[in-house]
Amino acid sequence: MSNFSEQKITREVVEAFQGTPDPRLKEIMGALVRHLHDFVREVELTPEEWQFAIDYLTRTGQPMADNRQEFILLSDTLGVSVLVDAINHRIPAGATESTVLGPFYVPAPELPLGFDLGHGLKGEPLFVEGTVCSASGTPLANAAVDVWQSDSEGFYDVQLADLPDARLRARFHTDANGRYHFWSIMPNSYPIPLDGTVGEMLRATGRPAHRPAHVHFMIAADGHETLITHIFVAGDPHLDSDPVFSTKDSLTREFSRETPGLAPDGTRVDRPWRKLIYNFGLKPMAARKAA
Repeated sequence: MSNFSEQKITREVVEAFQGTPDPRLKEIMGALVRHLHDFVREVELTPEEWQFAIDYLTRTGQPMADNRQEFILLSDTLGVSVLVDAINHRIPAGATESTVLGPFYVPAPELPLGFDLGHGLKGEPLFVEGTVCSASGTPLANAAVDVWQSDSEGFYDVQLADLPDARLRARFHTDANGRYHFWSIMPNSYPIPLDGTVGEMLRATGRPAHRPAHVHFMIAADGHETLITHIFVAGDPHLDSDPVFSTKDSLTREFSRETPGLAPDGTRVDRPWRKLIYNFGLKPMAARKAA
């Protein structure tokens, strides 16, 4: 019969995983137990606190009314999503930095280049254009470019029950020269959802909740790692306090102010509008082994 002291229990639990057939799973479980036990010892966790944690995680895993994934949001706000991304996406020169997926991604309809994602929604018109290339600069034709963003009030379409179809999200494919372009409206900053367990955590700890305005991109091309990233609006007041820790200088751009007139795609715009130019570089698959 074992007498489990504070230190012995950790050794015993780690030992229980020694027969794990998968070496990587064995490594992960051993490290998880050691760090979790060290955390409990460091803060001298009480039974009441541990019960609260179990209840908190149980509620985090329950479905939300707007179909978002609260566990993704928790991972984001604890900085784990960004850390996992940073470890697994060390990039070569010429490649665009990645960042978190976020909780509001859903597959989007495929639309032709130049389409207006705003579908007449209120907001300042925004024209977005650029190229998708390999990190070496070679244009990537037919790359899949997924785009999604908030509206002018900071809401994603999946949060608005009265929309008849997808808004402010689409999938495009680059042309023969690796170029893409589309119309939208200016995104707005917004507070991350506060009606779930993540909101409880932010209120209890006094943390800010507003994300800076941005447009999401997910770009895939044969022979390259899929890029998941945001492009942030330069000058947004929340750039230095993003609750999911995803802002980066290389992903922050001026959304230039343009006067009424002819846009780059030949569209005549009769009011002030904005323009974003961003050229993406994708990391070749082979580069992952060398990183």
